[in-house]
Amino acid sequence: MLWRGGRRSDNVEDRRGAGGMSGGGFGGGRMGGGGVKVGGLGLVVIVLVGMFFGVDPSALLSGLEGGGGSDVGYQQDASTAGAPPEDDEAAQFVRAVLADTEDTWSAIFKEGNATYRAPHLVLFSDRINSACGMAGAAMGPFYCPADSKVYIDLTFYDELKQRFRAPGDFAQAYVIAHEVGHHVQHLLGITDKVGNQSGADSDSVRVELQADCFAGIWAYHANQRGKVETGDVDEALTAATAIGDDRLQEESQGTVVPDSFTHGTSAQRVRWFKRGMENGDINACDTFNAKSL
Repeated sequence: MLWRGGRRSDNVEDRRGAGGMSGGGFGGGRMGGGGVKVGGLGLVVIVLVGMFFGVDPSALLSGLEGGGGSDVGYQQDASTAGAPPEDDEAAQFVRAVLADTEDTWSAIFKEGNATYRAPHLVLFSDRINSACGMAGAAMGPFYCPADSKVYIDLTFYDELKQRFRAPGDFAQAYVIAHEVGHHVQHLLGITDKVGNQSGADSDSVRVELQADCFAGIWAYHANQRGKVETGDVDEALTAATAIGDDRLQEESQGTVVPDSFTHGTSAQRVRWFKRGMENGDINACDTFNAKSL
């Protein structure tokens, strides 16, 4: 992935080494949290989302606190967490990828006469106290809707390469893009309207597959910007395959139990990422009305 010459996001907080109070195995986690405030979305996007995903637009509108589409720009955090060091290449890679997701979703939201409010991404080590509760590095990267932040312990990338056998910078970028996909779902009110049940046909699986599709949308636009190199997409597909529910269950317990699926099979995760990357169209990511996942 060609990332070195690109813009760096200012929305990265470095809380590594914060005494264990600084979340995150990967599958694109979403942690629940109350008191969520959603804002900055134009009425056009709200109505379109209702049409795309079979959600009553009035329900989405009534769920917005503070209302209004006047919020502009990226959210700024008032915490004391600093920016990562300039000589920390892994952290600078994260900043570059996050910036690229910001460019992608800002443009998409603008097309719908809305303003994209970018998430902050928190780098932590060991464990962290997020607005969704205490989380440890063992749970992998996750998104917390209560504070609109993505959390990641960068040692997870070692696990991605060694345990999941999914090396490469584009595989790492896919992880970030998937979690940002959950943020987009949150902004659009999608995840507020679904349950947390498990199972092969559950809302939980559909939410995760849609986040994979949204990651594919980012990859499509990154490719349009000339940042995707030969072999990059294969790296992302290898990662998607490695963290399918069926693959993980087979490797950990020797049997596959579809009733306990939460993220979808390897084939499904690959299929929905590809679907998003085909033409970068959010209409292609309607997992909730899909007859077959």
